[in-house]
This record gives sequence, structure tokens and C-alpha cells, in this order.
Amino acid sequence: MPFPRQIPFLHHASRAVLFAAGCTLATIAAAQASNPDWAQAGSPPPPTVTEQDREWKETEVPPPPTFAESRVVSIQMPPYMTLKFGVDPGTIAITGDGIVRYVVVASRPGGATNAFYEGVRCSTDEVKTYARYNSGAWQPVSDPQWKRFRDLNSSYVQQLAGQGLCRGHAPRETVGEIVKNIREPVREVQ
Repeated sequence: MPFPRQIPFLHHASRAVLFAAGCTLATIAAAQASNPDWAQAGSPPPPTVTEQDREWKETEVPPPPTFAESRVVSIQMPPYMTLKFGVDPGTIAITGDGIVRYVVVASRPGGATNAFYEGVRCSTDEVKTYARYNSGAWQPVSDPQWKRFRDLNSSYVQQLAGQGLCRGHAPRETVGEIVKNIREPVREVQ
């Protein structure tokens, strides 16, 4: 037979446990609503389009720069990829409108080499291909359009942006910093 004093104690203890459980659940629900667990997914949330983005205008695109395969710095790609991608550091330019332009070279061992003159807009996770290099000459893309990284068939642009071109949703400060990060990619919390 329980002592009469134990019943009020058990009653208050069960209320305290229920209250703590309720607070914990409320905290978890609020955290999930305001901060999706994108860090676990491996990529930051998509950028928010602002009024400034709607008013943004790209500067005039210069012709494709000369590149050299001997200067290409490799981009780290998943091991199952047979194509190798790299960037010639001498072609990288950061523009005043927030675009990072570069020539990326794609090659397969014992196969042909292709190159693409592209621009990445870190603030919106988009890329635009301006020209393609085939058979020793540049061919301009007839109507270049901005495309989201996630809508592309190949992941090299997203790899390149994450390894060196962008820091979060902004271009890196200098071309030297971009090249250093491509050569020695560091997985940063952005």
C-alpha cells in the first residue's frame, strides 16, 4: 500500500515530464519550420530572388579567351565519371556584375577534348554557356540562356561552383582565391 505522501509527488512529477516533452516537441517543430535541415542534404537552400535580382543586367560578354590544356587545373569529380573536367586559370574573370567567367575543358583519356566558355552567377546558382570549342575553333551559342545548376545533365558546374568559384551565393574575392580553392577544395560551411 503506497504511502499517502507519494501520490501528490507522482502527480507533480508526471506533469513536469509531460510539460518538458511538450516543450521539446514545440522546439523541434519550430526549428524545422524556420531552418530546414539543408546541411544534412549537402547543399544550401536555393537563393531567394530579390527585387535587385529582377533589375540586374549582365555586362557585355567579351569573346572567349585563349586557353591552354597544359594549364588546366582539374575539378574533383565523382569517381564514376569518365569525363575529366578542368579550368584554365588564365581564363577566369570576376566581373563587376557578379559573374565568374571561365573556360572549362572536358576530356576523356584517349578521346577528343572539348571546351566551353561559360559564366556562373553565384547569387542565383545559374550558368550560361557562351561558346563551345570543337575542332580547333570557337562556335558561339546562338541564344545563350541562364540555367539553374540543378536543371543540368552534368554536375561539373555545380562541382566547380562549390569547389572554387563561389562562396555561398557570392563569387570569391579574387581569381587567386578561386584557383587556390579549385586546386585544394575545402568543404566549407557556407
